[in-house]
Amino acid sequence: MNGKVIMIASGKGGTGKSTAAVYIGAQLAAMGRQVLLVELDAGLRSVDIISGVYGRTVYDVEDILSGRCIPEKAVVESPLYPGLQVISAPYSGGDVSAAPLVKLVEALSKHLDYILLDTAAGMGAPFVAAAAVSRLALLVLTPDPVALRDGRIVADWLYTHSKAVPRLVINRVDPARQYRSAVPDLDECIDTVAAQLIAVIPESSELQHAASTSTPLPRSSTAWQAFHNLACRLEGQSVPLLLR
Repeated sequence: MNGKVIMIASGKGGTGKSTAAVYIGAQLAAMGRQVLLVELDAGLRSVDIISGVYGRTVYDVEDILSGRCIPEKAVVESPLYPGLQVISAPYSGGDVSAAPLVKLVEALSKHLDYILLDTAAGMGAPFVAAAAVSRLALLVLTPDPVALRDGRIVADWLYTHSKAVPRLVINRVDPARQYRSAVPDLDECIDTVAAQLIAVIPESSELQHAASTSTPLPRSSTAWQAFHNLACRLEGQSVPLLLR
């Protein structure tokens, strides 16, 4: 396979995994990379709203995997982030298993720089299928004990059962609150999950508003800069973590 295949995962829901997946893809696309974001969270889809493709999709990833349509018919370009291609998850039902997903990714990666797989929270079938084809796993976690504990379980599984190397994305970091919480600092997050830190995404009302209203994330926001830095790191550049 030519393109880089990256799964975006989390232990528990509500960590901002799908939001992060969209903005990572948006940043890579803004760099001129050919990017496809595939949402695997059947029945709980949100990528379509965040990326602005809601109402524009006819087919979804389950249609492709079951052979009901060719991949090209399910791909929709984000109107908010030019160059970001999206395949949505089904509204309900659907079955994501490893064998057909591997076949799909092998075919598509010949024409792409990045394929991002937005898995469902936890370690169900979409997670296992994504792990079978990915070489990097971005664990999007918030700095709280439950998310970090579950993230450690996910990381341990990846170390044992897959070739996907876990990297830690700590999301919704607010230093004013964090250091008074049960998690004293970022070092505690890293030690708990036992994965190398690749990004710190600050708490951002602008991000929350953009994601919920299908509007572009302002380029002036600290969240945009944090995701830009993350994309640069995925490209192999040496850039600092952003934490304000």
